[in-house]
Amino acid sequence: MTITVEPLTGDALTQALPDLAQLRMTVFRAFPYLYDGDMEYEERYLASYRDNPRAVLVAARDGDRIVGASTGMPLVDHADAASLAHPDLPPAETIYYCAESVLLADYRGRGIGHLFFDIREAEARRMGFEYALFCGVVRPDDHPERPVDHRPLEGVWAKRGYQKLPGVTATFHWTDIGSDMETPHSLQAWMRRL
Repeated sequence: MTITVEPLTGDALTQALPDLAQLRMTVFRAFPYLYDGDMEYEERYLASYRDNPRAVLVAARDGDRIVGASTGMPLVDHADAASLAHPDLPPAETIYYCAESVLLADYRGRGIGHLFFDIREAEARRMGFEYALFCGVVRPDDHPERPVDHRPLEGVWAKRGYQKLPGVTATFHWTDIGSDMETPHSLQAWMRRL
Protein backbone atom coordinates (compact mmCIF):
# COMPACT_ATOMS: atom_id res chain seq x y z
CA MET A 1 0.00 0.00 0.00
CA THR A 2 1.42 3.37 -1.04
CA ILE A 3 0.21 6.42 0.85
CA THR A 4 0.80 9.86 -0.61
CA VAL A 5 0.44 13.03 1.44
CA GLU A 6 0.26 16.41 -0.28
CA PRO A 7 -1.09 19.94 0.25
CA LEU A 8 -4.08 21.01 -1.82
CA THR A 9 -5.17 24.57 -2.55
CA GLY A 10 -7.56 26.23 -4.98
CA ASP A 11 -9.62 23.88 -7.16
CA ALA A 12 -7.90 20.75 -5.82
CA LEU A 13 -8.87 21.76 -2.28
CA THR A 14 -12.48 22.42 -3.35
CA GLN A 15 -12.72 19.00 -5.02
CA ALA A 16 -11.48 17.28 -1.83
CA LEU A 17 -14.01 18.96 0.51
CA PRO A 18 -16.72 16.26 0.20
CA ASP A 19 -14.12 13.64 1.20
CA LEU A 20 -13.03 15.82 4.13
CA ALA A 21 -16.67 16.14 5.22
CA GLN A 22 -17.09 12.35 5.23
CA LEU A 23 -13.83 11.90 7.14
CA ARG A 24 -14.86 14.49 9.74
CA MET A 25 -18.23 12.80 10.25
CA THR A 26 -16.54 9.40 10.62
CA VAL A 27 -13.45 10.21 12.70
CA PHE A 28 -14.99 12.90 14.92
CA ARG A 29 -17.85 10.57 15.84
CA ALA A 30 -15.40 8.84 18.21
CA PHE A 31 -14.27 10.12 21.61
CA PRO A 32 -13.32 12.82 22.48
CA TYR A 33 -15.33 14.73 19.87
CA LEU A 34 -18.51 12.59 19.85
CA TYR A 35 -19.69 14.62 16.86
CA ASP A 36 -22.99 13.72 15.24
CA GLY A 37 -22.34 15.40 11.92
CA ASP A 38 -24.45 15.98 8.85
CA MET A 39 -23.65 17.26 5.38
CA GLU A 40 -25.55 20.53 5.87
CA TYR A 41 -23.32 21.49 8.82
CA GLU A 42 -20.21 20.26 6.98
CA GLU A 43 -20.94 22.29 3.84
CA ARG A 44 -21.49 25.42 5.92
CA TYR A 45 -18.31 24.88 7.96
CA LEU A 46 -16.05 23.87 5.06
CA ALA A 47 -17.11 26.78 2.84
CA SER A 48 -14.52 28.91 4.63
CA TYR A 49 -11.76 26.69 3.21
CA ARG A 50 -13.20 26.79 -0.30
CA ASP A 51 -13.47 30.57 -0.18
CA ASN A 52 -10.03 31.32 1.32
CA PRO A 53 -6.97 31.50 -0.95
CA ARG A 54 -4.70 31.17 2.15
CA ALA A 55 -6.31 27.92 3.29
CA VAL A 56 -4.66 24.55 2.84
CA LEU A 57 -6.01 21.03 2.95
CA VAL A 58 -3.40 18.31 3.35
CA ALA A 59 -4.71 15.06 1.87
CA ALA A 60 -3.47 11.54 2.59
CA ARG A 61 -4.37 9.18 -0.23
CA ASP A 62 -4.30 5.44 -0.56
CA GLY A 63 -4.35 5.26 -4.33
CA ASP A 64 -7.14 7.65 -5.37
CA ARG A 65 -9.01 7.38 -2.06
CA ILE A 66 -8.56 10.16 0.53
CA VAL A 67 -8.08 8.37 3.88
CA GLY A 68 -7.01 11.34 5.94
CA ALA A 69 -6.95 15.11 5.79
CA SER A 70 -5.77 18.08 7.74
CA THR A 71 -6.55 21.77 7.30
CA GLY A 72 -5.18 25.16 8.15
CA MET A 73 -5.69 28.86 7.52
CA PRO A 74 -4.67 32.15 9.09
CA LEU A 75 -6.22 32.53 12.53
CA VAL A 76 -7.78 35.85 11.55
CA ASP A 77 -9.70 34.06 8.77
CA HIS A 78 -11.20 31.24 10.88
CA ALA A 79 -14.64 32.24 12.19
CA ASP A 80 -14.77 29.74 15.08
CA ALA A 81 -11.28 30.67 16.25
CA ALA A 82 -12.41 34.23 16.97
CA SER A 83 -13.30 33.03 20.47
CA LEU A 84 -9.55 32.53 21.06
CA ALA A 85 -8.89 36.22 21.69
CA HIS A 86 -6.68 36.35 24.78
CA PRO A 87 -4.28 39.02 26.07
CA ASP A 88 -1.41 36.49 26.38
CA LEU A 89 -1.51 35.51 22.70
CA PRO A 90 0.72 37.17 20.11
CA PRO A 91 -1.14 39.30 17.54
CA ALA A 92 -3.64 37.14 15.64
CA GLU A 93 -2.12 38.25 12.32
CA THR A 94 1.07 36.33 13.21
CA ILE A 95 -0.70 33.01 13.93
CA TYR A 96 -1.54 30.22 11.51
CA TYR A 97 -4.43 28.08 12.73
CA CYS A 98 -4.05 24.33 12.26
CA ALA A 99 -7.62 23.11 12.34
CA GLU A 100 -8.71 19.49 12.05
CA SER A 101 -6.62 16.40 11.43
CA VAL A 102 -8.69 13.34 10.62
CA LEU A 103 -7.30 9.96 9.68
CA LEU A 104 -9.09 6.63 9.36
CA ALA A 105 -8.10 4.23 12.14
CA ASP A 106 -6.44 1.68 9.81
CA TYR A 107 -3.90 4.30 8.72
CA ARG A 108 -2.80 5.56 12.14
CA GLY A 109 0.63 4.89 13.58
CA ARG A 110 2.44 5.37 10.25
CA GLY A 111 3.66 8.94 10.70
CA ILE A 112 0.90 10.50 8.60
CA GLY A 113 -0.20 12.76 11.48
CA HIS A 114 3.35 14.13 11.70
CA LEU A 115 3.33 14.83 7.96
CA PHE A 116 0.07 16.72 8.41
CA PHE A 117 1.82 19.01 10.92
CA ASP A 118 5.01 19.27 8.83
CA ILE A 119 3.16 20.37 5.71
CA ARG A 120 0.83 22.84 7.44
CA GLU A 121 3.75 24.38 9.33
CA ALA A 122 5.73 24.68 6.08
CA GLU A 123 2.76 26.41 4.43
CA ALA A 124 2.49 28.80 7.39
CA ARG A 125 6.21 29.65 7.20
CA ARG A 126 5.96 30.16 3.44
CA MET A 127 3.19 32.72 4.05
CA GLY A 128 5.25 34.51 6.71
CA PHE A 129 3.48 33.43 9.89
CA GLU A 130 5.45 33.28 13.14
CA TYR A 131 3.31 30.83 15.12
CA ALA A 132 1.19 27.75 14.61
CA LEU A 133 -1.76 27.13 16.90
CA PHE A 134 -4.37 24.41 17.18
CA CYS A 135 -7.07 23.43 19.66
CA GLY A 136 -7.91 20.07 21.22
CA VAL A 137 -11.33 19.27 22.62
CA VAL A 138 -11.59 19.09 26.42
CA ARG A 139 -13.56 16.24 27.98
CA PRO A 140 -13.43 15.18 31.64
CA ASP A 141 -11.31 12.13 32.51
CA ASP A 142 -14.42 10.41 33.86
CA HIS A 143 -16.59 11.09 30.79
CA PRO A 144 -18.96 8.10 30.38
CA GLU A 145 -18.04 7.70 26.67
CA ARG A 146 -14.28 7.68 27.27
CA PRO A 147 -12.89 4.33 26.03
CA VAL A 148 -10.71 2.38 28.44
CA ASP A 149 -7.89 2.34 25.87
CA HIS A 150 -8.10 6.07 25.02
CA ARG A 151 -4.63 7.58 24.57
CA PRO A 152 -4.47 11.38 24.83
CA LEU A 153 -2.19 13.08 22.29
CA GLU A 154 -0.67 15.73 24.57
CA GLY A 155 2.70 13.93 24.63
CA VAL A 156 2.85 13.83 20.84
CA TRP A 157 2.02 17.53 20.61
CA ALA A 158 4.65 18.45 23.22
CA LYS A 159 7.32 16.47 21.32
CA ARG A 160 6.52 18.55 18.24
CA GLY A 161 7.27 21.70 20.25
CA TYR A 162 3.70 22.74 21.01
CA GLN A 163 2.95 24.15 24.44
CA LYS A 164 -0.39 24.10 26.18
CA LEU A 165 -1.54 27.68 26.79
CA PRO A 166 -3.18 27.71 30.23
CA GLY A 167 -6.37 29.73 30.21
CA VAL A 168 -6.46 30.05 26.41
CA THR A 169 -9.49 28.18 25.14
CA ALA A 170 -11.93 28.40 22.27
CA THR A 171 -15.61 27.57 22.19
CA PHE A 172 -16.89 25.69 19.15
CA HIS A 173 -20.45 24.46 18.63
CA TRP A 174 -21.51 21.07 17.28
CA THR A 175 -24.13 18.39 17.88
CA ASP A 176 -23.04 15.53 20.14
CA ILE A 177 -24.15 11.96 19.55
CA GLY A 178 -27.51 11.51 21.27
CA SER A 179 -28.37 15.22 21.14
CA ASP A 180 -30.71 17.00 18.78
CA MET A 181 -29.06 20.42 18.89
CA GLU A 182 -25.68 22.10 18.72
CA THR A 183 -24.06 22.83 22.08
CA PRO A 184 -20.88 24.71 23.04
CA HIS A 185 -17.66 22.75 23.57
CA SER A 186 -14.43 23.96 25.12
CA LEU A 187 -11.16 23.41 23.26
CA GLN A 188 -7.69 23.94 24.72
CA ALA A 189 -5.17 25.96 22.68
CA TRP A 190 -1.65 24.70 21.95
CA MET A 191 0.95 26.82 20.17
CA ARG A 192 4.55 26.81 18.91
CA ARG A 193 6.87 29.29 17.29
CA LEU A 194 7.57 28.34 13.68
